[in-house]
Amino acid sequence: MDSVKNLPVAIIGAGPVGLATAAHLLERGLKFVIFEAGPTAGSAIEEWRHIRLFSPWRFNLDAAAVRLLEASGWDSPRPTALPYGGELVDNYLALLAALPAISSQLQTGARVIAVTRAGMDKTHTRNRENTPFIVRVEHTGGEVRDHTVAAVIDASGTWSTRNPLGTSGLPAIGESAAADRISPPLPDVTGRDRASFAGRRVLVIGAGHSAANTLINLADLSKEEPGTTILWAVRGPSAEKVYGGGDADGLPARGQLGSRLRRLVEAGTIDLHTGFGISSLKTLDTHVSIEAVDGRTLDADVIVPCTGFRPDLDILRELRLNLDAAVEAPVELGPLIDPEFHSCGTVQPHGARLLAHPEKDFYMVGMKSYGRAPTFLLATGYEQVRSVAAALAGDREAADTVHLELPETGVCSAVPEPVLVGFPTGQAHGRSGEQ
Repeated sequence: MDSVKNLPVAIIGAGPVGLATAAHLLERGLKFVIFEAGPTAGSAIEEWRHIRLFSPWRFNLDAAAVRLLEASGWDSPRPTALPYGGELVDNYLALLAALPAISSQLQTGARVIAVTRAGMDKTHTRNRENTPFIVRVEHTGGEVRDHTVAAVIDASGTWSTRNPLGTSGLPAIGESAAADRISPPLPDVTGRDRASFAGRRVLVIGAGHSAANTLINLADLSKEEPGTTILWAVRGPSAEKVYGGGDADGLPARGQLGSRLRRLVEAGTIDLHTGFGISSLKTLDTHVSIEAVDGRTLDADVIVPCTGFRPDLDILRELRLNLDAAVEAPVELGPLIDPEFHSCGTVQPHGARLLAHPEKDFYMVGMKSYGRAPTFLLATGYEQVRSVAAALAGDREAADTVHLELPETGVCSAVPEPVLVGFPTGQAHGRSGEQ
């Protein structure tokens, strides 16, 4: 960053990882600007504020962010308590974003629509590494402005780009036409969105913990609204993956979720359909007919898509990225997080070195760095940005010495990359979902 050292670092996204990035850059004495598409910090989490996380507060807080907050007189939440998404926003992110050192550099209602190098597209090489970035931003009201920055850290997440319902990575036939019958991935079925689900036939699609949360909330709703019917479709041959380890689970809240879901299915409250890969949706006057690849059909009034997420890479088309062909994560990270072979607990701690691209001083961090892999941990993202901030500051030793603390095991490692370290299986958030 030497040649552009007077320019700020652009942070895309003001969620937990984006704000943690700002805290670490502050500690390194680096200037920054944050572009947040939503109206406030943590806007994506606001959409699932009714969901409780599996991991306690101590694993959801970034160390540099905590140091900033404590200097302002902040009262830390009880470390062992399990926060709801709303509490994560109200008692942590909103307060962090309001600190003058961060609020003065935070632009909300600022959607990044493109990132490139000043005066050159991705085909130009000469002097590329010493050329500033241009971040093109659409601001509230439609005004578009270009911002010149020294480096770019994309912490925009994947919440806005869910996976389609079809079995081949494509939308099911008729999925677009049925859009008004498809809810957000984590609706508040007993609160804000109650009217959309009460007394209706609801189909939840997916075999992740997002599906489990929604199904259990629908079961609670059905006690008060007897006409509510709950269907659950998964692509795999069973739901054992969602039920998890029960009482033996390393994260008790996650185990309890799976155990309760199993009981609801066994009691007939939830009608489970396994091996149900979706081929098409047909929108009728009163409902949607959902057809599986094998010809079976289900009828529903509302569909809840808990099928996971994928990164939006369109804004990065003019950058030189090196992405894993399978999961669309940075190429060296991809094989280590591939969900066919790894859970979040078996991923080694990693930082700037594994997150790097041919485009110098550009990094994807947080959920977006995992591409299509659904096993991201907040603690992982915090360690990523600590390392990236060190790398941008020129502290290579600190950038390469990475560590990660997980709920099941305490401190798992503190080793230079890229030594492979195995962890016990675990998933410490309630947002991921897959079919």
